[in-house]
Amino acid sequence: MHIADDVEPKVNHLLNTMPHNMGHTLGIKFLSFKKNEVKATMPVDKNTIQPFGILHGGASVALAESVASIGAWLNVNEDSKTAVGVEINANHIRAVPQGDSVIATSRPVHRGKKTQVWETKIHTSDGQLACISRCTLAIVDK
Repeated sequence: MHIADDVEPKVNHLLNTMPHNMGHTLGIKFLSFKKNEVKATMPVDKNTIQPFGILHGGASVALAESVASIGAWLNVNEDSKTAVGVEINANHIRAVPQGDSVIATSRPVHRGKKTQVWETKIHTSDGQLACISRCTLAIVDK
């Protein structure tokens, strides 16, 4: 895992205090934390497939919102502010079969004082685009 120096204390605190959540159930594992990019991987397994044995679109959206939310949070003062999703969309480009994994890379499109917009691209393990998502987050008082 790579953590940029400017966010290391913040990320380490999060990782050490984060309660069990949906990301754990889906098998999401963060790979990289930077203010301008967050990466994570997720298996395509029994917890993330739909009835036909391919990656569930909802699991892709959960992954996309997870990386976008962490990215937005890295850009606010966590003592007084937090980031919450207010809108997300996703275009599912290709099916991903069970047994594969996906990698999500989220980058900011806009980082304002009241809103942020993050674009997430989800690729298969061999680099093919599987999903693209855009998430708008509100920056709110804690």
